[in-house]
Amino acid sequence: MVVIAIFPALWVFLASFKDIQEFRRTPTLFPNKYNFNVFLKTWNELHFLKYYLNSFIAVAGSTICAIFFNGLLAYGLAILKPKGYKIVTGLVMWSLLIPATTSMVSLFVNITRVGLDGTFLPLWLAAGANAFYVLLFKQFFEQLPKELIEASELDGCSNFKIFYKIVFPLSVPIVMVVAIFAACAAWSDFLLPYLVLSNTDKVTVMVRLFQFRTSNTNDVDVLRAIVFSIIPPIILFTIFQKQITQSVVSAGIKG
Repeated sequence: MVVIAIFPALWVFLASFKDIQEFRRTPTLFPNKYNFNVFLKTWNELHFLKYYLNSFIAVAGSTICAIFFNGLLAYGLAILKPKGYKIVTGLVMWSLLIPATTSMVSLFVNITRVGLDGTFLPLWLAAGANAFYVLLFKQFFEQLPKELIEASELDGCSNFKIFYKIVFPLSVPIVMVVAIFAACAAWSDFLLPYLVLSNTDKVTVMVRLFQFRTSNTNDVDVLRAIVFSIIPPIILFTIFQKQITQSVVSAGIKG
């Protein structure tokens, strides 16, 4: 199973070393030579740094919004528990059953009406309204010692101060998990960035890959662009895979 999962990415990486003649003529897995300069050449010719920067801006804003807004809602549902919180929790859980694409038309219409098309803001705010992240935060917050919350209330801390002074510092493991999930989701997101940013100079990496289908870019350069696009998620998961596994398993056991 591991070989089946890895093989497509391995084939793209090895094929990207070939020139266009070798790629079209030789149906082999391994190239005749390994020249890493071809990646630098393609990077410069396609101006890929610009698309990387655009994607990093989208990822940074989406990650911050995913942590802050979803964390605040989960804090209200798990700690504050105002009147009607069970209904809100049920609605959040039911929203997981609704495919995101079903609301894409109405979402895009509203984005256009308020004049946010052509900006990164819709991408950031969309990440701040994610039911899965809310439930991850909620489940973690419910395991925190209630004595700390009660002691903070007796000291006169406001609800928001309790959130960023007590709850948030104790929730670093789940914050890291949500941050990694949100970053990878924002990096690989295509549909909303395509609708909002495709006619601007803020095009992200995934949107640019799609636009290659109508350009004169040769097949090998496209393969190298695909390699560029998969490097950041691989690095992210390689560095933080232990934290992701431990935190998710721990949350599942506690739940």
